[in-house]
Amino acid sequence: MIELEGVVTEMLPESRFRVHLDNGLDILAYGSGKMKLHRIRVIQGNRVTVEMSPYDLSKGRITFRHLGAPRTAPNNR
Repeated sequence: MIELEGVVTEMLPESRFRVHLDNGLDILAYGSGKMKLHRIRVIQGNRVTVEMSPYDLSKGRITFRHLGAPRTAPNNR
């Protein structure tokens, strides 16, 4: 398997996503079974890791959603 990173650019029906990879390609990807099992949400703009087969480089499986910058609560005390 080939692992690449990219950004989700579009959410499609049937739990599919259009992902723009760091190398410039756009692929069609779906969430892995573990992500569905643990109810990990993937939305547009998320940075993800995608597994791809060397036989078909136009499709992939999202295996990891990277967390963005941690949000800090405003200090209103």
